[in-house]
Order: sequence, then structure tokens, then C-alpha cells
Amino acid sequence: MKDQSWHIGVIGGSGLYEGAELEEAQQIAVRSPFGEPSGPVTLGTLGGVRFAFLPRHGVGHRLPPGRVNYRANVDVLKRCGVTDILSISAIGSLREELAPGHFVAVDQLIDRTEGRERSFFGEGLVAHVGLADPVCPRLSGLAADAAEAAGGTVHRGGCYIAIEGPQFSTRAESRMYRQWGADVIGMTAMPEARLAREAELPYAILAMVTDYDCWRESAETVEAAEVFAVMGRNAALARRTLLSLAEALPPVREPSPIDRALDGAFATAPDHRDGRLAAMLDAVAGRALGNGMK
Repeated sequence: MKDQSWHIGVIGGSGLYEGAELEEAQQIAVRSPFGEPSGPVTLGTLGGVRFAFLPRHGVGHRLPPGRVNYRANVDVLKRCGVTDILSISAIGSLREELAPGHFVAVDQLIDRTEGRERSFFGEGLVAHVGLADPVCPRLSGLAADAAEAAGGTVHRGGCYIAIEGPQFSTRAESRMYRQWGADVIGMTAMPEARLAREAELPYAILAMVTDYDCWRESAETVEAAEVFAVMGRNAALARRTLLSLAEALPPVREPSPIDRALDGAFATAPDHRDGRLAAMLDAVAGRALGNGMK
């Protein structure tokens, strides 16, 4: 078995681990002070590496993007001891070369979501983390390598624009997003990436192109049935990718700068911090809060 310093949290559909070669699998319900997560966490090993799977939209896809409790999801994965988070999600393409069935290892994000809880911190305990590069380049590169090894077509790098949904975008919006420099479009990467950074968890997105967004003059409108059909066809490839990732991980997980993203991030003076909020952050920020910063 490989060194157990790696523990990969995977946020995606439940089909990602169903049928996978997951050993020592167990499903556990993990409670969070930030409310109910999307569902129980499935723990196990692939290729000798620990994995924790969490279905973003809940069992049976019962949660729309705007109702996912992203804070609780990240919090429970942190409580399970994950060291890194890999998001596997469906996206629409804003570029001709990013064809349905391809994967994109996203490296930048534009946030156009509304009304979602975007931070673990707030009144009584203010913190500001850096987010210039929201995706971990090490994990993203490893995931891209794994997808290629599994037989997928992978594009390295790309800007993901996260919209609120649940409707798909209008043609005018789709064309505007292209002008902004976005390459792909989805509904779930934000605030997930923000929260992962606050939780000091390196985060990467391996996004599956399911359709061309509606920017093309001759294109039909995006239909949910089309999206789900492509996802279903690529589920086996996604599972092979996870096994390839496990087999390719370095034997020892070297520290990442993101592991200490909260160093120097706290703005609230120690004697003015809200003790209740600090207690809620025991998993997310316990390392930093306990490091002489109370």
C-alpha cells in the first residue's frame, strides 16, 4: 500500500464509485455545524490510496446547484481527513475545440453565482485568503495525466464560468461569456473552490464536456437529456481515471502551499473573535486557529 499521506476527496456523481474497484468501502454520515451535507460520505481505497466520495447533488440527484450546501460538503470532507479535493463535473463548451466527451482540467474561474454562502468566515471572525490561482496545479496535472492514461481526450487549462442556474444560459449570455474569456460553463465550481481554499485543501476540477453551449449560430438549444446521456457514456472513463490517478500518485504527498492558506489570513484580533464561530471552524481552520492565533 502507498504511503497514507494522500487522501483524495472526490465530489461528483454517485456513479463515479459505483462499480469502481473500491476496497474496504464504508458509507458514513458525517455531521457538520454548517448544516446538512449533500449526503453520506463513502470511504475506501483505490490502488492503495484512500478516497472519500461525496455526491454533490445528493443520492438520486435531488439537489439543484443553488441548493447544494457547499460549506457542509467541504467541511465534512475535511473532517474525514482528506488532503486534496478533486471535482468531477459536467460542463458546457464555449470553444469549438472543446468537444462533447472531452475533459478539461480547468485552471481559472469566474463566479457569476448569486445568493450562495461563499465563505466559512464572517462577522466575529474575518479572514481573507488568496484566490488568484483557485486550482491546485499539482493535483490538476495529476488528474489530467490520469484521464489521458485512461483513454480520455484532455485539454489542460481553461476558464470556467460558474452561473447560478438552474436554467442554461441565453444565447446573448453565452456569447458574452466567450468575450469575457471563458472557455467552459457550469453551475457548481463556485463557491466550492473558494471554500476548499479556506479549508486549506488543494482543489482541482476535471470537467467533462457534455454539450456546446448555445453560442453557436446553427446550434440547437442545450437540453438536459443530452447532458445526462454524455455523462452516462463517460462514467466508466471517469472511474478509470480515478484508478489511474491512484496508481500515479507519488508515494509521499509533499506539502503544498495551500495546506497553509490561512497563515496570515485572519483580520479579527484574537480578543475580538467570536468563540461560537471559532468552534464551528474546528475542522476547517483548527490548524491555524490553534497555532497561537486564538
